[in-house]
Amino acid sequence: MANGKFISYLRVSTARQGASGLGLEAQREAVSRYLNGGQWQLIQEVVEVESGRRNDRPAIAEALRLCRLHKATLIIAKLDRLARNVHFISSLMESGVDFLACDFPEANRLTVHILAAVAEHEASMISSRTKAALAAAKARGTVVGGQRGSLERMASMAVKGTLASANVRRQSAAKRRDDLFPVIERLRVDGATSLRAIANELNKTGLTTARGCIWTATQVQRVLSSHSH
Repeated sequence: MANGKFISYLRVSTARQGASGLGLEAQREAVSRYLNGGQWQLIQEVVEVESGRRNDRPAIAEALRLCRLHKATLIIAKLDRLARNVHFISSLMESGVDFLACDFPEANRLTVHILAAVAEHEASMISSRTKAALAAAKARGTVVGGQRGSLERMASMAVKGTLASANVRRQSAAKRRDDLFPVIERLRVDGATSLRAIANELNKTGLTTARGCIWTATQVQRVLSSHSH
């Protein structure tokens, strides 16, 4: 039975699927079925339409930002496709965000570490085999190039994802300040000009401090001061 706050992340791989909703409705249904019952709040749904060849994934970054901001859990319909994407794994490991996969609810951050290690190993093996094949082709006088660089970049991404997990705690506080700053700026534009007024508005939204406490003027000042440095 689900409890707490959630941000759902839905992904389709083509613009046609994104426009038609094909695939998205099935993912929404999976999320809805999992969250049925309990005391939960689906704060926002983030949809991404991306090609398997792309590594820039702005919607993942936005979903993780919202999770950190609201201290919510990232919920996805299916882990299998995303788990094979090295960029998704590294982004999730760096974020410090908890996640839940409807088709694999037992998965946890340890699972992600294992998946990242497997992805790194597979990328390394592919790179090694490709280098050997390219060397053999070059020895035969064949003109080669292009593919090796992309495979090496894939292996490099996997390594970066594994190493990044060690820095999660150190970076989480800074990330939360960065996530909060745009919210505070919007409150200022809307008329909350004093530190106390900003704190009151933050408390009304249900957002808490990094330690789960209510906001005070002093805590708002700390966020603003740290962001200015």
